[in-house]
Amino acid sequence: MMSSLVSKITDSELEVMRVLWEAGTELPISEIRKCLEKSSSWESSTIKTLLRRLCEKGVVIATKKEVFYYKPQVSEQEYNEHATQTLIDRLYSGSAKSLVATLLGGNKLNEADIKELRTLFKVGD
Repeated sequence: MMSSLVSKITDSELEVMRVLWEAGTELPISEIRKCLEKSSSWESSTIKTLLRRLCEKGVVIATKKEVFYYKPQVSEQEYNEHATQTLIDRLYSGSAKSLVATLLGGNKLNEADIKELRTLFKVGD
């Protein structure tokens, strides 16, 4: 259920979701706009449209107070897990091991990263 909601989030909508996740609390559109002004040149109408779409998709809920307050219904972790699984499925035929091998082979991880990952892998022992 949650993954089907997450899969419908577009890149532009993701920018709005990041603002909501970072805030950790429901926000009025004025606060959302203030945060997005730093990273985008979107008009107010664009932000309203993105929020409306997110609400229609069920990933954000709007609560009417003196103005509407917006709150995510999907966590950043849920989104990241779904996006990672989609990437692994699409590029590596579902093999997480192949993804890790690519990261190691392409020198994308430094020694500290590798040490940290070793520790994570040992947790399951």
